[in-house]
Amino acid sequence: MKTYTIALLPGDGVGPEVTRAAAEVLQAVGERFDHRFVFDTQLIGGSAIDAVGEPLTQETLVACRQASAVFLGAVGGPKWERGPRRPEQGLLELRKALGLFANIRPVRIYDALIDCSPLRRGIVADVDLVVFRELTGGLYFGERHRSADAASDQCVYAVTEVERIARAAFAAARTRRGKVTSVDKANVLETSRLWREVVTRVHAEEFPDVRLEHALVDSTAMQLIRQPRSYDIILTENMFGDILSDEASVLGGSIGLAPSASLGAKAPGLFEPVHGSAPDIAGRDICNPVGAILSAALLLRYGLRLLDEANAVEAAVERVIDRGARTSDLGGDLGCRAMAELIADEVAKSVTDTHHVQMHWG
Repeated sequence: MKTYTIALLPGDGVGPEVTRAAAEVLQAVGERFDHRFVFDTQLIGGSAIDAVGEPLTQETLVACRQASAVFLGAVGGPKWERGPRRPEQGLLELRKALGLFANIRPVRIYDALIDCSPLRRGIVADVDLVVFRELTGGLYFGERHRSADAASDQCVYAVTEVERIARAAFAAARTRRGKVTSVDKANVLETSRLWREVVTRVHAEEFPDVRLEHALVDSTAMQLIRQPRSYDIILTENMFGDILSDEASVLGGSIGLAPSASLGAKAPGLFEPVHGSAPDIAGRDICNPVGAILSAALLLRYGLRLLDEANAVEAAVERVIDRGARTSDLGGDLGCRAMAELIADEVAKSVTDTHHVQMHWG
């Protein structure tokens, strides 16, 4: 029996609820596949600000660096909006400290939920795309200034930052349908012109077998609604990726279904649902845990290289959904705990499903 240490960062709002759900499913995986998961719970975000005055403590950072993988629930909320430090700063600092430069957000439409989508069946049927978002550069990490009558945020990208996320996206495309759409704003922004030039060069020199197309971010935002099936892998910078992946996540009916993985050149990776802290429903046991549970599957797949175990979780989620299990965001009446219990029970009795494609990483 192998032991894995998972740093759990429940965070704020519904974060503790979905983190508990993900941990329950991981425990079921451990029992099913003879692994031992040790959970090390630490503070981050608003909960850390309340406890010690900082959104990321040194204790949390050390625990994350020593862990096999990191799982995060959610951070933020209106309670901390006017304070000197924002909860989101803790997450940004953690990503930077761990060298997590690639945020991977898969979007797959479940047949059983297709009518939950805000779009017509003919538009969203068979959508299967992945957003590769650069995670350590751009506006979110540039110098910022504020005066009484003005504010500025600097957007900076280095060639090496673009190269490494481009290589990750192209390598993943080789394991899928072989197409990358690189999204920028090259008609206006100098950083986007650099982005396009570097992506074009990396493609020509290292990945000529992959199809590459360039697109502007405003056009992509429109086409994600009109023709989402046309995308395989979307490669883009930090802020554009944040916005586009949130848009894409609702194609399947709810942002509560969407997982993500943040990866670097070495372990540990960080895994979290795409949704936010949703403080208006926190503590009411009505949030959807599926995005968090699928993030746990990504943790197994990319964080721990446990492919059969990841497939088992993803297949269990699909079978539970196929049988009609729904939380309130999808028109059902199951609570967060009840949904998680169904999926954990399904994992415990499941036969490994190997139909999911493993994307190359590292």
